[in-house]
Amino acid sequence: MSCYSRRYFLKCAGAVGTALALLDSNEVMAAANKKTVALVKSDDRKVGVKTALKTLGINPVKNKDVLIKPNFNTADECPGSTHNDTLVALVQELWAMGAKSITLGERSYPPTHQVMEEKGILPLMKNLNVKVLDFDTLSDKDWVLTNSKENHWEKGFRIARPILESECLVSTCCLKTHQYGGIFTLSLKLHVGCVPTSRHGYHFMTELHSSRNQRKMIAEINEPFNPALILLDGMDAFVDGGPMTGKRMKAGVFLASTDRVATDATGVAVLKSLGSNPAIMGRKIFEQEQIARAVELGLGASSPSEIEVKMDDEKSRGYGERIMAILKEG
Repeated sequence: MSCYSRRYFLKCAGAVGTALALLDSNEVMAAANKKTVALVKSDDRKVGVKTALKTLGINPVKNKDVLIKPNFNTADECPGSTHNDTLVALVQELWAMGAKSITLGERSYPPTHQVMEEKGILPLMKNLNVKVLDFDTLSDKDWVLTNSKENHWEKGFRIARPILESECLVSTCCLKTHQYGGIFTLSLKLHVGCVPTSRHGYHFMTELHSSRNQRKMIAEINEPFNPALILLDGMDAFVDGGPMTGKRMKAGVFLASTDRVATDATGVAVLKSLGSNPAIMGRKIFEQEQIARAVELGLGASSPSEIEVKMDDEKSRGYGERIMAILKEG
């Protein structure tokens, strides 16, 4: 029988304790780095919005001047554009959460005022005490130049000043593929609407859509600002085609988060669960160029292990577990 000295025992115990402490520390760090995405299954937009925000469990809008960036690229039926019912439900929840003021700001593909009129947005927002800001009316000085040697834009790009100076930016996006090179339009691609077009005297959209680095450039648009809250309406999805029209499927899911990368990764997992086109199905989620470039820029979750999908009930939990499995598999 072997005998060990007290000193040897204490030395071993100390080593074990140090190892356990390091494990605990790593677990704490891993938990701290988790990016939460609330996932709710619902066939009712008002319920979906309310429950997703409640499940996320934070309130970044209280006593803040809020700017909502919707998806009004065109006036096409959701998911071609943000559904009016989703927007109304979001505004109502933001007021209930204690927002100091709410403004809706957007730049559309056709003239923005035309899109808003077609969708009936102006009277709708007036009734909800929401100011509407048409980015087409911004002066040249309010399109702020952003440039970096690290990005793929020839001479940088410009961002609407209200986006950059917003006290609390809330982005609300749809769930859809993008057939013109973007692959998908979720929260990262949503913010292309913060960049001016040729009718403002700039040719950024031509540069973007003709570049082989389009997906990387989409991510780079997001670097100068950070939304406080993201809501994704995935009741309906385009699994092919898009962004205006496409192959439609019923997804019945709503996502809420503060992290654009986690939102988009989870959204792509939802598209995979529905069965999408080869550009979605044939590539791992974090190898998608929009997401990979956003990770390089430090815009959010860097891997599936950093994403925590939070569900509100058993119906959502079963689907959420499936989405988490797809995330891990890629």
